[in-house]
Amino acid sequence: MIAAVAFASTTGKPVAGLFDHDAARDRRVAAERRDDRVKGFDGERNVAFGGTLPEIHDEGTKAYLSFTIEGDQVRGFDRASGGHFEARVGEGVVQVFDHARGTWFAYDVQDAGAAASYLRSGTA
Repeated sequence: MIAAVAFASTTGKPVAGLFDHDAARDRRVAAERRDDRVKGFDGERNVAFGGTLPEIHDEGTKAYLSFTIEGDQVRGFDRASGGHFEARVGEGVVQVFDHARGTWFAYDVQDAGAAASYLRSGTA
C-alpha cells in the first residue's frame, strides 16, 4: 500500500498493481490520486484505503498512515505498526525502506493502460 500511495502521489499516475521483487510475485494493489485525495484497494487483504493527504486511512488495520511528500521522496509513519518508512519513486519503480525492519523493498509499478509496468514498458 505504501508503494502504491507513494507512486500515485508523487507522479499523479494511477497504479494498477505492483511487482514485489522481494517476494518475486505480483501484488494486487491499486491506487490513484486526485488533487489531495488518494484512494485505493489492496486485493491482497481485500480492503480499501484512502483519504486526504497527508493522512491515509487503512480499512484493514483501522489505522492512519501519514505521508510527507517532497518531490520523488516520501516519508511517513504507520500508526498500526508504530513504524516509520520512506520511499523513493523512480521511473516505474518504488523503493520502500521500513525503519522497523531496517530493510529496503522494491516494487515495479503496473500501468493501468498497458500490459507491462512503467519500468518495463519504458513509459514514465
